Amino acid sequence: MGKPIGIDLGTTYSCVAVVEDGQAKVIANKGGYRTTPSVVAFDETGRRLVGHLAKRQMIANPKNTVYAVKRLIGRRYDAPEVKRAKAMYPYDILEGPHNDVRVRIAGQELSIPEISAMVLQEMRQVAEEYLGEPVKEAVITVPAYFNDNQRQATKDAGKIAGLEVLRIINEPTAASLAYGYGKKLDETIAVYDLGGGTFDISILEISEGVFEVISTAGDTYLGGDDFDDRIIDWLSETFQKQEGINLRKDRMALQRLKDAAEKAKCELSSVPQAQISLPFIATSEKGPLHLEVVLTREKLEEITADLIDRTISICEKTLDAAGLAI
Repeated sequence: MGKPIGIDLGTTYSCVAVVEDGQAKVIANKGGYRTTPSVVAFDETGRRLVGHLAKRQMIANPKNTVYAVKRLIGRRYDAPEVKRAKAMYPYDILEGPHNDVRVRIAGQELSIPEISAMVLQEMRQVAEEYLGEPVKEAVITVPAYFNDNQRQATKDAGKIAGLEVLRIINEPTAASLAYGYGKKLDETIAVYDLGGGTFDISILEISEGVFEVISTAGDTYLGGDDFDDRIIDWLSETFQKQEGINLRKDRMALQRLKDAAEKAKCELSSVPQAQISLPFIATSEKGPLHLEVVLTREKLEEITADLIDRTISICEKTLDAAGLAI
């Protein structure tokens, strides 16, 4: 039996790790990256693409590129979160035979666990290439606030990927284990995990190598994608005021907006403003139209203030539940 692996199946990126010499080692993929985009696509020949290859062709092939399915896993089709996803994403989201969620991609209707399994298979392959042996067992992390249906659907995805899922672990708990494993700590810690699609906070007590979760809370529909979407809204509204065209109605334009929004958000972590330039984003009777704007960090903070406030409110409730105060 080969080594078991740990997989962080994320909304936007996933990674895989193995224990070596008592420490968790995150394994780099073929491109040298320690994280892999949680993106699945099929090209015009029907070839399946996962990870960086899938993400690179998102703009040209938006209808057959699926991402952020973690926001859909284990949900019923009539859930409000699914309705929001249908409005946000360019790929087709359909109702399955049992009120479950399906996506149409390259003429196929696939369940969400099937899509997630393709990402898990990619992470398994990364581990197998590094270890030089087959991998059969895995621990998979999920947001602390995932319900039983979401946890079971994640486990189902692991099974489809050919993995025996040894355990489903909450993401903040996994982070605290990585932080405190092998250390003689006696302290209370908070893990604030704002991911691509979900937010969690957990308060844990560590004493003599024993980890106890005191309180946990979160929002399974709050993450970096929502920050991107606020930027997309701002870009779309700016362009509509200037040109009278709603870019959200054009799948390819929407994908270009998403790509530009994510890049601008990352840039603004280190610089006070980001230049967004999208030539030939649309056409009109006057000819081709271009989107040229500057997004400042101040503007980003303004349009996302309520998202940050939501995380702070959740943190305060979690601290109260743990009997702690800042």
